[in-house]
Amino acid sequence: MSDQSLDAQVCEPNDPRQTMSIHTRKITDSCRDKDCIEDLRVYLTCGSQQLLDSAANVRVRSAELIHTYIDVEPVAFDRNHYCIDITFYYRVVADAVVGSCRPTTLYGLAVFSKRAVLCGEDSRAHIFRSDTGLGRPDGRTLCTANRPTAVVEVLDPMVLGSKIRDVCECASDTVTAQIPEGICSVFDEELVLSGGQRRLFVTLGQFSIVRLERDAQLVIPVLDYSIPTKECCDSAGGCCTEDPCEMFSRIPFPSRQFSPDDCDRKDNDTCSCN
Repeated sequence: MSDQSLDAQVCEPNDPRQTMSIHTRKITDSCRDKDCIEDLRVYLTCGSQQLLDSAANVRVRSAELIHTYIDVEPVAFDRNHYCIDITFYYRVVADAVVGSCRPTTLYGLAVFSKRAVLCGEDSRAHIFRSDTGLGRPDGRTLCTANRPTAVVEVLDPMVLGSKIRDVCECASDTVTAQIPEGICSVFDEELVLSGGQRRLFVTLGQFSIVRLERDAQLVIPVLDYSIPTKECCDSAGGCCTEDPCEMFSRIPFPSRQFSPDDCDRKDNDTCSCN
């Protein structure tokens, strides 16, 4: 006869202090980072590279994070810690001025890699689910069944600066980046990884949070099941058939807008007192 868990109490409908066993993810360790990524090479598309070679001026407009690749490997000298290798892929948009014409848009890819070491706790249990597959013929999934899951939260980077260099000035041209096919498919044209006369570099500022998670079974108190109280609505405003006067009655009276402002007070109601 199998043993029954003694952590969960018998369900008593009239007992408000009953407990429930749930499955969730426990955060074992986390960190935050503020990266200033200087002189990051931008791999332009074929058409954009031709425009860059003849452009009089280039201004980077924005950088958008399109994908993050995460790999988790155990640290050899400490089985409680794991090395998290993270690769960020950015879609960079810039404006190029060629002659006296209007600015033309350039598109390219920038790649940045970083590493973090976090405590993932030691677990000897291998976790498999009904949807678990080998994934690869070498059985890689079997080797990673007891490793924690890495989660990376990151904002779109801020463009801090950019510069253009001639090919002869670029010492990093000897290294060719390996771009996955899925990343290349984001662009309409093929990316130029080598060749051309000039290179575009950007400096980005990025905020990120990295954490390791493990599956955990917890016993928690249960007050009641969560049933939504909000009714479904098919209108964009979300008000449905709500009485407009009832909605207006819940808006606080804007007393401050009726009070005269000081001469030195700004429009945003912020006052600097020395």
